[in-house]
Amino acid sequence: MDKKIIECIPNFSEARDQYVIDEILSVFKLFKNVRVLDHHSDRDHNRTVITFLGTPEEVEEAAFQAIKKAGELIDMDAHEGEHPRIGAADVVPFVPIQNMSVQECVEMAERLGERVGSELSIPVYLYEEAARIPERKNLENVRRGQYEGLKEEIRTDPARKPDFGPSEMGKAGATVIGARAPLIAFNVYLDTDDTAIAKKIARTIRFSSGGLRFVKAMGVLVEGQAQVSMNLTNFKKTAIPQVVEMIRREAERYGTAIHHSELVGLIPQKALIDSAIWYLQLDQFSDEQILERKLETADDEPANEGEGFVFLDALASKEPTPGGGSAAAFTAAEAAALVAMVGRITLGKKKYADVQQEMSEVVRQADALREVLSELINEDAEAFDAVMCAYRLPKETEEQKQERESAVQAATLQATQVPLKTCQEALKVMRLAVTAASEGNKNAITDAGTASALAVAAIISAGANVRINLQSLSDSSMRGKLTTQLKKIESETRELDKQVRKHLQARVQITLL
Repeated sequence: MDKKIIECIPNFSEARDQYVIDEILSVFKLFKNVRVLDHHSDRDHNRTVITFLGTPEEVEEAAFQAIKKAGELIDMDAHEGEHPRIGAADVVPFVPIQNMSVQECVEMAERLGERVGSELSIPVYLYEEAARIPERKNLENVRRGQYEGLKEEIRTDPARKPDFGPSEMGKAGATVIGARAPLIAFNVYLDTDDTAIAKKIARTIRFSSGGLRFVKAMGVLVEGQAQVSMNLTNFKKTAIPQVVEMIRREAERYGTAIHHSELVGLIPQKALIDSAIWYLQLDQFSDEQILERKLETADDEPANEGEGFVFLDALASKEPTPGGGSAAAFTAAEAAALVAMVGRITLGKKKYADVQQEMSEVVRQADALREVLSELINEDAEAFDAVMCAYRLPKETEEQKQERESAVQAATLQATQVPLKTCQEALKVMRLAVTAASEGNKNAITDAGTASALAVAAIISAGANVRINLQSLSDSSMRGKLTTQLKKIESETRELDKQVRKHLQARVQITLL
């Protein structure tokens, strides 16, 4: 699908006045291509979190109108709540969902911030990936002192000057806008009303105090129970079970226990699956074992009509594309898939408990590489087609000859850079294959070896495409630069291949050809 989808999760400083909440929610009904997935109001925090998604243009406009509505209805001078806040529309993050990059979300945040600042006269700070000042990347730094403290500092301290809008705050306060990866808002309630314990646990587990890398946490009192309130900013790198078990252990130290937990908003399905794998200690688990997932992907077409076989049929045809460059990218994507498989077979296995976080990162990177390499399959064919089109341009006049030569050179450069990109990504796969071979589940170590061998083949074949295209490139400086890059890749490839072979020999006494 080519449709772009973006998610926005604005947090509003109101949860006790249902009229205000309904008025803000009504804004999203005005947009045809916007869908509210969830909204959660916490009276103790006095905060409502709304999750909506849609097309970029309408999401951006809906976010503006919601900020405007909140600014009209919420008086921060009268606001009280457990959660840190600096404004009526306190924080507005954009999250890429489909065919969107984080950079596109950053650009949206900048456009929206400038508009909110100029049209609504609300001070705007950019955070996370959109931050223009390193210290503002972390939301905690931006909200330091909360509304009451910022109201004075924004006027007197140059360091608190907003990215957009005036250096003074009205009753709507300030708004923090940014771009980030999906996070999980997750709260754990303790079997006590002692908030001091929750605060101690929060201090232990949050990254800013020396705890887990992708955890933000604070201790509060909610409905008479101590709560550890958290944002998990990267569940693939810091898994939910790690967080829960650390809280459980710390709670025992203080003579209490976990009472229950809750989600605020939505959670990626993979986070729940990973948690199930962790707790059930499932070995060699595959998503294909999930009944609903199998039903979703069921296809009535014969097996030989699947995507991979369609590609092979196209490869075997008399057409020049797809060709060797696309085949190299396809092979490297296979290598990435195998590395991910080794990682998943290792995850949730008690025997490999000490490498769980590392294997989780291997899986994350391998999946990302597979996506990139899958795109390069088509990009390589398109690059070759562009070269052919350039050669077909007319060359009857001197001007046409010059235009044709310019087009040929530009297309040839692109046709050289695409397989070089395949080499670069395949090299990243090889680095992961070394980790998979050295620390992954021994029952899948030959799969790590196969991944490495496929990556080597991809680099050799993609490299051949780079060299053949370099011969047609007239820019000697560029030829030299690209040749140097390729040689460096090939040199590291040989070294990594030796390392994988060494691990196979040492761990399972297998010698490769």
